Amino acid sequence: MSSLVLLVIGLGIFVLAWNTKDEINRIAAMVAGTISLVWGFALAPLQFQLLVEFVLVLAAFFVCMRCLGCGLKR
Repeated sequence: MSSLVLLVIGLGIFVLAWNTKDEINRIAAMVAGTISLVWGFALAPLQFQLLVEFVLVLAAFFVCMRCLGCGLKR
């Protein structure tokens, strides 16, 4: 349960950081959001961690394959 709270807090901090205009506050909020997300992810159950890692690997694979495809058309 605490992992879910930390993940939600981290995402909320990221949303606030994107809406901030001042660079210093944006950087500080991004660092705080990253720490909160990493901490929440570390406390999350193994099944959730594996699911998130699988989704991120698939997303990175499709992005890289699309970039490689664009490079061949040039």
